[in-house]
Amino acid sequence: MPQLVKGGKWVFGWVLVGPGREMCLPPEAWAEYGFQVGEEAIYLPGSRRSGGFGLTTPRLMTMLREPMQSALRVLGRGRFDEEGRLVAPPEVAAKPGERLLVVRGSGRALGFVAKGPIYDEALGHPDIQLFGPQ
Repeated sequence: MPQLVKGGKWVFGWVLVGPGREMCLPPEAWAEYGFQVGEEAIYLPGSRRSGGFGLTTPRLMTMLREPMQSALRVLGRGRFDEEGRLVAPPEVAAKPGERLLVVRGSGRALGFVAKGPIYDEALGHPDIQLFGPQ
């Protein structure tokens, strides 16, 4: 997992959103966050600066300091399938054909970045792996 700049975010790779809004998670992110087949996925809003969204689970949300406040900001829900894929609900900003940068977030939510300085820096790193629909 590369770190784009010294002291910066660690990235797992790019995710290409498929025609049905499906996304394949990088295996390293899957393992680090402990996602499980069939587990509920919760989509949280990303920051204004980086857009995108955060991805967590009820299990990870229980570790948040303020779970009630986070629960009020849920964009949508889904489930991890047997191949580690998700289908983004309509409320989530993930357009078919879009590339999202998958970054290590808080430890409680995996980040999907759609714009901003981290995204722009990653564009200059051709060695970052792309994960697309199967």
